[in-house]
Amino acid sequence: MAPSPSSSSKKEFAYLPKILNGGFAGIVGVTCVFPIDLVKTRLQNQRVGPDGKGMYSGIVDCAKKTWASGGASTFSKIRGLYAGSAVNILLITPEKAIKLVANDFFRHKLSTGERQLSTIRGMIAGGSAGFCQIIITTPMELLKIQMQDAGRTGAAGGKKLTATQLTINLLKEKGIFGLYRGIGATMARDVTFSVIYFPLFAKLDNLGPRKSDGSGDAVFYASFLAGITSGAVSSFSVTPLDVIKTRLQTINRGAGEVEYRGFTHAFTSILRNEGWRALFKGAGCRMLVMAPLFGIAQMVYFIGVAEWVMGKKKQTHV
Repeated sequence: MAPSPSSSSKKEFAYLPKILNGGFAGIVGVTCVFPIDLVKTRLQNQRVGPDGKGMYSGIVDCAKKTWASGGASTFSKIRGLYAGSAVNILLITPEKAIKLVANDFFRHKLSTGERQLSTIRGMIAGGSAGFCQIIITTPMELLKIQMQDAGRTGAAGGKKLTATQLTINLLKEKGIFGLYRGIGATMARDVTFSVIYFPLFAKLDNLGPRKSDGSGDAVFYASFLAGITSGAVSSFSVTPLDVIKTRLQTINRGAGEVEYRGFTHAFTSILRNEGWRALFKGAGCRMLVMAPLFGIAQMVYFIGVAEWVMGKKKQTHV
């Protein structure tokens, strides 16, 4: 008896090329958009004073001041825009590999042999993928935020700790749990993002023209546009969760800044002291980061560089 379409697709699931594609996609994506992500973090962390003014008036102003504070040479200014990028690029490989491969894995497990997975099953697969990634995402984001925010809270010309020094200090002071500060907020953000992103991407990608190679996959620009659109919608939707996560994970605070006791305290404090608009700080920047990041990552992932290098036939995506 011939195997059913669903059992065949599950047997054909190959981990190694998907993991390699996911890691490569993450590295390319984060390298392209990291400077915008740095601006986003500093915008989200700035507090509005009694006069209603903050350190930065917006995305452009923050970018200009970040560039100006980078140093005398152009190289040092560019390096300043990539503060904290090393740890992000190092950990983005397993993080993106887990996220993209886990989503593919759960979609295969939940597939019924149909080309298009139902929205509910797609949401379950996406949420499960988001949950799987937090073991890497939480310490990565924690370290990245300290490195990115050092230019806002640190004294001019002061010595900045490296990611390794920050990790060692956290392990000495708090143990392994020190690296998982804000894990609840990270989980809320990443699971919600993935529940929205992956089903929306699948729907939009399915609308694009197909390749002529018989794979059934969309052409690369269709996946790119689907990733950009889905990334923009999803990132805007979870901005309040990202703001709370960023505040909770910020260790070195400026003068007079609140030390939050947890997710609920951070949410109520921001609303009470800064108003609901503060929960959408950096929303535009976040969309500028996440839309191209996922557009690029999803396109690179679907191209199947690893299969080409390994001489394997590229699998279709459910």
